[in-house]
Amino acid sequence: MSEKNERNERNEKNETKTLQKSFFAPLLGWKALFEKPVTIRVPKEKREAAPRYRGFHINDWEKCIGCGTCSRICPTDAITMVEVPDMKQEYGMKPQRPTIDYGRCSFCGMCVDICTTGSLQMTREYIFFSHDANDFYYAPTERGLLDKEPSEIKVGWTRDESSELLDLDRILPDAMESSERIDSFVEFVKAYSKEQAVAEAARCVECGICVDRCPQHMRIPEYIKSIWKDDLKDALKWLLKGDEEQSNLGANPLSGVCGRVCTHRCEEVCTISHRGEAVAIRWLKRYIVDNVPIEEWNDAVSFDTSKTDKKVAIVGSGPAGLSAGYFLASMGYDVNVYESMNRPGGVMRYGIPKYRLPDEALDKDIAFIEAMGVKILTGVAVGRDISFDELKNRYDAIFISTGLTLGRSTRVPGSDHPDVVQALPLLREIRDYLRGEGPEPKIAKRVVVIGGGNVAMDIARSLARLQKMKYGEVNVTLTCLERTYEEMPADLEEIEEAIEEGITINPGWGPKEVIFFPDEDKIKGLKCVKCVEVFDENKRFNPKYDESQVSYFDGDMIIEAIGQAPDYSYLPEEWKAKIQFVGPRILTNNLRQTQIPWLFAGGDIVNGPDIIHGIADGYWAARGIDEYLDSNGNVEK
Repeated sequence: MSEKNERNERNEKNETKTLQKSFFAPLLGWKALFEKPVTIRVPKEKREAAPRYRGFHINDWEKCIGCGTCSRICPTDAITMVEVPDMKQEYGMKPQRPTIDYGRCSFCGMCVDICTTGSLQMTREYIFFSHDANDFYYAPTERGLLDKEPSEIKVGWTRDESSELLDLDRILPDAMESSERIDSFVEFVKAYSKEQAVAEAARCVECGICVDRCPQHMRIPEYIKSIWKDDLKDALKWLLKGDEEQSNLGANPLSGVCGRVCTHRCEEVCTISHRGEAVAIRWLKRYIVDNVPIEEWNDAVSFDTSKTDKKVAIVGSGPAGLSAGYFLASMGYDVNVYESMNRPGGVMRYGIPKYRLPDEALDKDIAFIEAMGVKILTGVAVGRDISFDELKNRYDAIFISTGLTLGRSTRVPGSDHPDVVQALPLLREIRDYLRGEGPEPKIAKRVVVIGGGNVAMDIARSLARLQKMKYGEVNVTLTCLERTYEEMPADLEEIEEAIEEGITINPGWGPKEVIFFPDEDKIKGLKCVKCVEVFDENKRFNPKYDESQVSYFDGDMIIEAIGQAPDYSYLPEEWKAKIQFVGPRILTNNLRQTQIPWLFAGGDIVNGPDIIHGIADGYWAARGIDEYLDSNGNVEK
């Protein structure tokens, strides 16, 4: 029989069966007439629900972070996020919890499927009586609608692989292998492709918890959504202008920098990270800046300002200084930035290695800030080339953001030797050497680095590259007080990449003395003792050692990278005496105003080393200066 005839015969048989079924269907229902019905006497009797039954909800308030993802996905608008009175506001959590209206709930289970922390679940409970309709609108807790002990509640519908609604795996940007990157200072992490960026942007649930954690409160969900919509000019607008209805809060004029070297605190609280990997917010920011040509920035971002006759001086062109200049210029002020180095950028230019932050990326951000009208005077040191008092007489307000430019020493015996050097000055020498603006720094064959922070990692990895380029091998040892990688203040990715590049890391050792070859003024290495405790019970830095455990680390050169200190030598004693300090840091109000009304401060000298915090300081200082000058028509000096 042919295939066609076989198919026709099968169709005829099916049609016959369908006719027979249709004819007898009314009669088939009569057979149930005499069967005993199943009766459930509610609420006295209860039939056990199936294991995957979708009943009333429970919510673990300890796990719940109030992200509201359940509310946004609910197809019937049955879930509302409600503020909880007296709930403590913490980073990574909103003081809200979901409330469910069972008059609307369709029990689809999508809220459980998408819950970012797994706190929201459905039970097998399905019977509840009340004459009050308000009782069917409640905020589920671990005790559920029936107020039972959690141990008595049987869980029903649970999420599985087929119902998972979140993409938990981060898309990593392409990067050079360690064996390849160690031979040069080329930026080894590549930018996202369009496909990678859109896919990563799609992982965002738009909860906004990251916005609260960001010191500058950048509008992260908005610019990520613009990436997903493939509208990079709109995304750039969110980066550079922030929320226009809130005085540009969230704007970041150094987004190209932050897209590479930001401490990305926002990612620490990403709701997706509770069950998977955080959205790559930092890399997505870089994708925007790298893919919108600088000549198109003015089309995407413009400020409607009227020029004022007031002038502001900024001392220091680091993150805080450049940020303050940007925002002040957007308000119409005449801004001059004084920078003692030959190039602007501060720590971004001279303290961060080229393989992490190339000059081209920094220059792109600075070019736009200058295009706003900010004038940067390089090679002009306040206190040397121009006095602070002269600035006071020339300008209506001053913002100081001079950073932490002095290194700290261990002061152990032998640390005054010329081959025991500070990390920051050496990083500056390396940057100048690589851009052809300075001589080759000393490159020892064996190097010991003291410190466990990012600066220690930066100098260790920079010297490893120089060693590989000059000697063909890496011989860098890093030691620090912190006893584990987790305790070390350096980013974990920095630690992992350093190890990949051949650097030996020995945590848990404190420097005791520099060791020299007998009868020679030549360093042999570093003697260390075991550190058993870094902080005391009050979490104050108070290291304790086991002197019986000793270790020696060989090296011809020792680098100290144990912290930095500010240099206030440019401030006359008259004004310094009027400023209030907390340790080495300057105390300001929330608008970064010091005790001297016309003097504002920000950046590392106020809040410690952190680029994004410095940018936030610049924003609030600009707001503060604007408020001060506006309220003092005839500015008091």
